[in-house]
Amino acid sequence: MSHSEDDKKFVADQAHPLIASTPAPPYFAVIFTSIRTEGDNGYSVAAQAALDMARQQPGFLGYESARNDVGISVSYWESLDSIRAWKNHPLHQAVQKRADDWYADSRIRICKVERDY
Repeated sequence: MSHSEDDKKFVADQAHPLIASTPAPPYFAVIFTSIRTEGDNGYSVAAQAALDMARQQPGFLGYESARNDVGISVSYWESLDSIRAWKNHPLHQAVQKRADDWYADSRIRICKVERDY
């Protein structure tokens, strides 16, 4: 699946920056649910660097995140191949190796978005 440049402008033209504006389905979502450990331990800088790099990856469509006691972050992607490429990106690999410093527990789920309304 490939989206035109007009379809991709949604990343910059979001009506509300906290809710990702995505193209018409189908596309994929990576849902990261987590419980943080105490303290920052370098998390804020690493998380922002990883998000900035993800936004530059081919196939990245958008991102949403909320945290209270449990954090839920959702990134949207054009394809499973683009998700796999991001998972294997050297910066993302380095961040993943520090997961025990930042998370008491976490889970990743990947799903195909069939409808969006």
